[in-house]
Amino acid sequence: MEKIEPGKNDRKEMTNILNRYKVIISLVTAVMTIALLSSPLFVQAQDTGSYPVGNPLGLTYDGDFNPISSNVSVYGAINNAESCIYDADRKLIIVPSRGVSQRVQVNDAWVSLINSDGSVHTTKWIGVQNPGQRSELSPPLVLNDPLGSEIADGVLYFADRDGGTSQDDPTVAVIRRFDLETGAPLEDIRLEDSPWINDIAVAKDGTIYTTQTGDLGQNPDPQSWKVWKVSPQGDISEFAVGEPINIPNGIALDSDGNIVVVNFGNPEVLTFSPEGELLKTEKAVQAGGDGIEIMPDGTKYVSSVRQGGITRISPNGSAELIAENIPSAASICYDSDANQLVVPMTSQSTLGFVPLD
Repeated sequence: MEKIEPGKNDRKEMTNILNRYKVIISLVTAVMTIALLSSPLFVQAQDTGSYPVGNPLGLTYDGDFNPISSNVSVYGAINNAESCIYDADRKLIIVPSRGVSQRVQVNDAWVSLINSDGSVHTTKWIGVQNPGQRSELSPPLVLNDPLGSEIADGVLYFADRDGGTSQDDPTVAVIRRFDLETGAPLEDIRLEDSPWINDIAVAKDGTIYTTQTGDLGQNPDPQSWKVWKVSPQGDISEFAVGEPINIPNGIALDSDGNIVVVNFGNPEVLTFSPEGELLKTEKAVQAGGDGIEIMPDGTKYVSSVRQGGITRISPNGSAELIAENIPSAASICYDSDANQLVVPMTSQSTLGFVPLD
C-alpha cells in the first residue's frame, strides 16, 4: 500500500486543531480548579464573629476545621514582600505580600502568618478572599501595595497606596489599619499630598511617622524626600523635608521616643527629637538602607536593600556588618522570642533569618 505523506498545509491545520484543543483543556482545567477550591473541602476563611479571615493550614469539611498534622512543615506563602513585623502575643511573624502590580490587578495583596522557623502558619490571614470578593465584605477590604508595617496598641499598620492602575492614574499614599486580633479593617488615613509612602512607625501616644522616599533618579528633587507626621487627632504635617534626610526609607522610634530615619541615598542613620531637631548622625557600613530595628539598649540593626548587608550600630556609634550578600534585604523585623532578625528578600519572594548572639 502506498504511504501518503501529509502536505505542509495539512500539518499546519492539524497543529492548529491540536492547539485549540489544548486551549479548551486548559480552560476546563481552570474552571474545575476554581470549583474545587470553592467547595467546603478547600474553604480557608473563618468567621471570628466580626470579620472573615484565613485559617491556619488545614482543611474544612463537614463544617469543621481540622489543622494540618503537626509532623508536616510547609514553606512559602510570600510574594514580593517588602516588610515584616513580629506579633509577640501570637508569637508569629506577620508578612504582607504585595501580589501583582496595580496595573495588573488592584487589591491583590494579602497578609501571612509565619512561624519563627520560617514555616507557614497561615498562608493568607488577611486577604484570603480574591479581589473580586473583597468589596462584598463588611467592612470592605482594600490592600493594594503594602510596604512598611508596624504594630501599636492592638492595631496593625501598613504603608499602602491607591491608584497607579495606569500610566495616567496618579497614586495617593494611604495608611491602612487593621484590628490586630480580628484582622478587620479600621479607618484608613489618606495622605492626599503624598504619592506614596514607604516605612511607618507609631509613637506611644499614637502619633504616626512615615517616610516618603521620593525621587530616586539621576537628578532627584530633595524636596520630594519627606517624613510625614500624623497626630493622634488626625492632623497631617511634614515632619522633615530634604537634607539631611536623603531618599529616606526605614523609620523607627528609639526607647526615648526619638525618631530614627534610615537614608537610602547615603549610609547615614539620623535621630530626630519629636520636635524635629537633629540629635545624632550615625553611619551604617553600607548605603542603600531600608529597614531598621532598635534594641532596648540602643543597638541598631540596619538592612541595605541595595548592597545586601545587615549593619549593627552599637550605642557608641561603631558599626559592623553581621551578615552580607542578602539579595534585596528589605525592611527587617525582630523576632524577640527566637532572638533573630527576619529579612524579607523582596526579589526572591522569601524570608531570611539572622540569629543574634
